[in-house]
Amino acid sequence: MDSNTTQFYIFYIARIKQLLESDAFKERYRTSEKAFTRHRTLTFPIVILFLLNLVKRGLQDELDEFFKALNGGKVATRVVTKSAFCQARCKLDYRAFVELNQAQVDYFYQEGEPQYWHDLRLLAVDGSMADLPQTEAISDHFGVWHPYSGGTCAKARLSQLYDVLNKITVDALIAPKAEDERSLAASHLSHVQKNDLLLLDRGYPAFWLFAAILQREAHFCTRLTVSEWQVAKKFVASGEEERYVLLRPGYEARKKCTERSLPTDPICVRLIRVELSSGEIEVLATTLLDRTRFPTALLQDLYHYRWPVEEDYTVMKSRIEVENWSGKSPQAVYQEFHAAIFSKNMAAILAQPAQQVVTQRSQQKKYVYQINMTNLLSKLKDTLVWLLCEKDICLLLHALWRQMVETTEPIRPGRSYQREKAVKRKRFPMNYKAVR
Repeated sequence: MDSNTTQFYIFYIARIKQLLESDAFKERYRTSEKAFTRHRTLTFPIVILFLLNLVKRGLQDELDEFFKALNGGKVATRVVTKSAFCQARCKLDYRAFVELNQAQVDYFYQEGEPQYWHDLRLLAVDGSMADLPQTEAISDHFGVWHPYSGGTCAKARLSQLYDVLNKITVDALIAPKAEDERSLAASHLSHVQKNDLLLLDRGYPAFWLFAAILQREAHFCTRLTVSEWQVAKKFVASGEEERYVLLRPGYEARKKCTERSLPTDPICVRLIRVELSSGEIEVLATTLLDRTRFPTALLQDLYHYRWPVEEDYTVMKSRIEVENWSGKSPQAVYQEFHAAIFSKNMAAILAQPAQQVVTQRSQQKKYVYQINMTNLLSKLKDTLVWLLCEKDICLLLHALWRQMVETTEPIRPGRSYQREKAVKRKRFPMNYKAVR
C-alpha cells in the first residue's frame, strides 16, 4: 500500500469521524433536546457505531461482543443491557446514517479514482422487497403481503441508485410496500448529475420519468416491453437494427408531467435491437443519439451492465442479512437498513484502490482477479469500530489491505447459470438468532 493510498484512507476515515463526533451532527439527529445529554455508556456516537457494526446475532450477544472489541477485552462482559440499548436507539433519528453515507459517497467521488463508462457515470436503478418483523407497528407503517397460505407478512419496498462500475450505492430508500418503483426511482433523481447515464429495467419506462431524467441533464438506457410500447412493436416488426423515434405523451402521461412540473415536449430516443442466444428479441431505448461515439454494438452490450445492481441485493440479503432485524419498530427498520448501506459502501470504498492493484497483478494470468467482497465484509465486523475509534489506524489499514489483495477470486467471462424461479427464501426468526 503506497503513501497516496494510505492518505486517501486516513482522510476518508477522518471525515467520517469528524462528522460523527460533531455537536451539530448530534443536534440534527437526536429526537429531542434532552436526548444524549447525560454522560452514559450509550452515547450518541456509540449507538451509531453499534448499528454500523453489521448486527446479525442476538442483540445482547452483539452488545457484549461490541464492547469487548471497543474496550480491548478478551472475554465479553455485560456493559449494557439490550433494554438500555433499545431505549437509547429510540432517541436516534435514522437520517444520521443517510448523512454519514452521503459524506462518504461524496468523498469517494471527490478524492477517489472512480471508473466511468465512456466519460459517463453508469448508474442503475432497481428495486426489491424485504421481509420485516411481524409487529403491529411495522405492519401498519409498511403494509403487509397476503400469501396464498393465509395470514399476513409485513413487507417493505427497497430501491437504490447504484454505481455499477464502482459498486457504490449512491442513494437508497426503504419505503412502505404501497409505494411504486417509478415514484421511488424519481426520488433518487436529486442525486443524479449532468452526464450520468441511468440504466432502467423494463418495469420503469414511463414518459414522465424520462422527462424527469432529462430535466437533470442526464441520459438513460432502458428496456422496453414490446407488448406495452407500440414504437417497440413496430420496430421489432421492421427487422431494423436501430431506429430514431419520437416519444409523445398521451393523456395520462401529460397529466403526470403537469403534476410534477415536467415538460411534455416529445423525446427523441434511439431504439436498439438486441437478439439473445435464446432467440428472444429485446428492445432498448436510449438518449445516447451519437452513432459515432456510441455505435450500435456498444449499446447492445450496455444493458448487461445492470447486472451488478441485481447482485448487490443478493449481497444485502444473503451476506449482510439486511432482513435479519434486531428491532421491532419502524424507526429501528429504517436505522438498520441505512446502517447496512453505509457499511456496504465502506467496504466498496476501501476495496477500490486495492482492486486496482489486484487487476494490475493479474495482467499476466489467465483471468483478471477481483477482491472477495464477502471476505472483506466479514473482516469489517469490529474492524469498522476500531477504524472509527482509534487515533492511529495505520496498522489496521495495512492489515486490511493485505486481506483485500491476498483474498481474491478470478472473473470468468461468459459464465451463466439458469435463474431459479422458485428459490426458498431464507428467513430470520427474531427468537432464533445465530451464534458466532
